[in-house]
Amino acid sequence: MKKFFLILLVLFFCIVVISLVLVIFQKNIPIGERVALVSIEGPILDSKGTIDEIKEHLKDPSVKGIVLRIDSPGGAVAPSQEIYEEVRKAVAKKKIVVSMGSVAASGGYYIASPATRIIANPGTLTGSIGVIMEIPNFEGLMNKIGVKTEVIKSGRHKDIASVFRGIRKEEREILQNVLDNVHEQFIKAVADGRKMLVEDVTRIADGRIFTGEQALKAGLVDETGNLEDAIKVAGKLAGIKGEPVVVSKKEKLSLINLLRGTVPKELADIIPSVKVKYLFAP
Repeated sequence: MKKFFLILLVLFFCIVVISLVLVIFQKNIPIGERVALVSIEGPILDSKGTIDEIKEHLKDPSVKGIVLRIDSPGGAVAPSQEIYEEVRKAVAKKKIVVSMGSVAASGGYYIASPATRIIANPGTLTGSIGVIMEIPNFEGLMNKIGVKTEVIKSGRHKDIASVFRGIRKEEREILQNVLDNVHEQFIKAVADGRKMLVEDVTRIADGRIFTGEQALKAGLVDETGNLEDAIKVAGKLAGIKGEPVVVSKKEKLSLINLLRGTVPKELADIIPSVKVKYLFAP
């Protein structure tokens, strides 16, 4: 009897060890042919999580294709550009298919544009190829309550876009030039990603939005369909026979995700700051 329990104990121990080894090294063990699902939801405030996830799937030999599920109105310029670059580089290694949710506009479209194929729902709101800078103006309120700010600066435009006064004519020209330059970067990125002429993109890059059906006619997306369609297309493009196995990474708790989910948009908009954004903000 003791021998029997000893054998059971050894078997149990072996199972535990094998399970731990699999958990630790499962990323490097090819298990069939799979399609990875990477979700990008809400305002684009940070790029690291998305970039790390894409890189992780690129290294996994069992992942043959990647589906980017985008449900975002856009966000900050730099993170959008960083994700765009990562998607552009990833396309050279594996098939990247974008599935657009309710909205994939402005920065949300920016990061989608270099993908192998873009699939939108017929009613998806997309496009909005433009740049916006929102600057609160508290000057009237400050005058009403009798509060003034004293500014000491070493450069004439160091307090440009101050929320405590209006924008002067020369400052408006400077800021407009900045936005025009960032807008040109957006247009070129879309033209390069979609293999379109810059002139053709420029004609529709006035900030307007499109439905998925309109975007298809404008050449901004490749076809209409839902997430399941995108997964099937990714599997087919990657050469997977039959129904592809879908894998995804569970979202980790982080300060960025916490703020993204708990800070109301209205509160974020009144916090004194200067933000250049690829953002669809109806």
